[in-house]
Amino acid sequence: MGLITATLPDFPWDTLLPYQRIARAHPRGIVDLSVGTPVDPTPDVVREALAAASDAHGYPATHGTPELREAVVAWYARRRGVTGLDPDAVLPTIGSKEIVAWLPSLLGLGDGDVVVHPRTAYPTYDVGARLAGATPLPADDVAEWTGAVRLVWVNSPGNPDGTVRSVEELRRIVEAARQVGAVVVADECYAELAWEEPWATTGVPSILDPRVTGGDPTGVLALYSLSKQSNLAGYRAAFAAGDPALIARLLEIRKHAGMIVPGPVQAAMTAALGDDVHVAGQREVYRRRRAVLLAGLADAGLTVDGSEAGLYLWARPEVGAQDCWTTVADMAEQGILVAPGSFYGSAGRGHVRIALTATDDRVGEAAARLTGA
Repeated sequence: MGLITATLPDFPWDTLLPYQRIARAHPRGIVDLSVGTPVDPTPDVVREALAAASDAHGYPATHGTPELREAVVAWYARRRGVTGLDPDAVLPTIGSKEIVAWLPSLLGLGDGDVVVHPRTAYPTYDVGARLAGATPLPADDVAEWTGAVRLVWVNSPGNPDGTVRSVEELRRIVEAARQVGAVVVADECYAELAWEEPWATTGVPSILDPRVTGGDPTGVLALYSLSKQSNLAGYRAAFAAGDPALIARLLEIRKHAGMIVPGPVQAAMTAALGDDVHVAGQREVYRRRRAVLLAGLADAGLTVDGSEAGLYLWARPEVGAQDCWTTVADMAEQGILVAPGSFYGSAGRGHVRIALTATDDRVGEAAARLTGA
């Protein structure tokens, strides 16, 4: 059968289409808060860098330009408290979803190998394990690990629930993984969008933080995407960094497979990573939208759990348990489309995920409907 398609779940977003139709029928139109796709303009500094590099007649470097890799190293030191990162231990990827999906296969995992991921999680962690023929294991604590654990996914801040892992929690995961010979990979693409303390002040810890790794990145990788912080979802601009040996292995495979980030996109990434001003501005835009939605949800009798960082609010009815699909249906009747928590595992069945990625006008419209206006 080629790829192990028989073991893959149905694509979850297809099941949301009936509720999308209901929401679209609302007299004031749909407010789509189901997908975290940026709606704000790509910053000029990025677009100008892309345009300046558009005469891209030669093949790009699979490893990324030296300028890009140095920009990643500088960004980690400046924004994430990660010092001493080797530029050779940086690898651009074609967005972060492809590396999440293919990493178990690229690392040689297969039958009998276990891939750990959070209980409430982005579904591609599970899918990537299945594509490799490995076994996905939802687990939030190292005490729950069973079998031949070879890869451990960390997602902090988490999608969909916005949970942030502390330095101590990350260190415990890395130490436990090293004891069993597993690789730890942290998906950190929402790290620049922290809302609650202490993370809003101290920053979201990285898996590559020396306090986590002991100054040794062996067996540890971090993934990061510029889609959220810089509105570059359409550029497919992301990177992996960490263990030099793991990056070298991934680089060799990607050279053979032609998995290369286009040259102009690499130039745009370099510019984006060097400019903190546009990131701060975008963060304030999301902070404002978040406050509006929080007020509307509270008036509607919905409680938000977690959601300390990231682009989503993880919500449930304040009184009484309710299946997520009932909440989706209730909100669709108000013309608001949200994602059911079951998309992110059985542990999410009582919640819905509400994205901050709509215009100020549509976010205001959603809040007005939630308050009965």
